[in-house]
Amino acid sequence: MDDLKLLREMRAGVPEPDADRMRALRKRALRRGRRWPVMPSVLVVALAAAAVVVATAERPQVTQPAQRTVLLNAESALEQAARTVERRAAPSEPRAGQWQYTRSLVVQPSTGERREQESWIRYDGRQTASRRPDGTVRVVDVPPDPGDDDLPPQGYWRKLNALPTDPDDLIRHVTGDRHWIDLPKEEGSKGEEDPADRAYRVLGVYLDQQAIMPPKLEAAIFRALARIPGVTIEQGVADAAGRAGLGMYRPEAGYDPAVSRRYRIFDPATYRVLADQTVYLQDYSIGGEVAFRKGSVFSVTKLATGIVDKPGDVP
Repeated sequence: MDDLKLLREMRAGVPEPDADRMRALRKRALRRGRRWPVMPSVLVVALAAAAVVVATAERPQVTQPAQRTVLLNAESALEQAARTVERRAAPSEPRAGQWQYTRSLVVQPSTGERREQESWIRYDGRQTASRRPDGTVRVVDVPPDPGDDDLPPQGYWRKLNALPTDPDDLIRHVTGDRHWIDLPKEEGSKGEEDPADRAYRVLGVYLDQQAIMPPKLEAAIFRALARIPGVTIEQGVADAAGRAGLGMYRPEAGYDPAVSRRYRIFDPATYRVLADQTVYLQDYSIGGEVAFRKGSVFSVTKLATGIVDKPGDVP
């Protein structure tokens, strides 16, 4: 089956998932190191269906006007970020029965379709939840999967609090961490991955864990990113909610930077992560057909996140 046919069939209808399917969708959607351009619409349509979000009718492809951005000195910008975040108050560890809440806006590159969705994951990772269109919340059990590289919030808490806060030590640690080399098992070992590529990938995963991020570690992550070759910062990159921020990107092995650019967008005042967003600078083809037009955007924009007591609660 070719990718475009798969995209069409996924749009035609996705069954409400059982626990195994929900776990698989969560793994695919939350694995921040996974690159999207091959079939982002499949992933997001499936996730949206799993979350039982109301679908809008398919529309002609919509592209985003070119943004006027300003290239910043990456080292200076990242040092300013580090100095800002290290002054934050350290978060308290959530209780095992609490939940991490996320409200997101997802934009598809193929249609410009926009979906807002709310999701919860229990701190120990044993359950996830999502809000239905009628306002009710569906809770699903999630069996553990030791072969996956994604962790529940509790697992990230433990991992983050064990990491060194010296930037050079942090880079050495993440590039040699077997967790990010050997997992997920389904993909095989990534031992041949360039150390700089791995450092950038893993540090990005860690930055997304903002509800439980230790401030000193967050500062070390920004300083470590400044040491990785190729990291670029642009001012004025807008997320799907229209918020202008600082866009960080780095050319990735195997992907043409002239065709697409993947940004992690930060709030310019707080340096909280606003979005993970791919912009297509040229037409992107799959199987010889144009799948995403120049100017198309795939975005997962965070609108709210925090720790709550039960699914259905919001911060």
